[in-house]
Amino acid sequence: MTAQPVPDISVLLADDHPLMRESFRTLLDVTPGLVLAGEAGTGAEAVALARLHRPDVVLMDVQMPGMDGIEATRRIRTSPETSTVRVIMLTTFAHDDFVYAALAAGASGFLVKDSTALDLLNGIRQVAAGGSLRPLPVG
Repeated sequence: MTAQPVPDISVLLADDHPLMRESFRTLLDVTPGLVLAGEAGTGAEAVALARLHRPDVVLMDVQMPGMDGIEATRRIRTSPETSTVRVIMLTTFAHDDFVYAALAAGASGFLVKDSTALDLLNGIRQVAAGGSLRPLPVG
């Protein structure tokens, strides 16, 4: 009996900083089993691309111009066409307000941008498999 191949995990990147998106894209490109579904520089673009591509996971920056990542997450998670898309929120600072708002909007987890590449990759795999990331200790 031959094992069925495991499908790739598709990831949408949503961050208003091109350098951050480029860094995440480079990491995805060199990681077997992960594929780039698209890139968004705003929350509105993230919602539109999530509807278009229906990725497994969105890496969503909290603070973006126009529609922020929390509102974009809420729209993705409450829309019938994207309700199965999982979201990992990313930010520079783990403030209580951001963490609670992100989780209330339907995010599956929260990572600060100074996390390691291994933490991010493990988080993507865990969330894509239906899990969630442990809440961060915040102060």
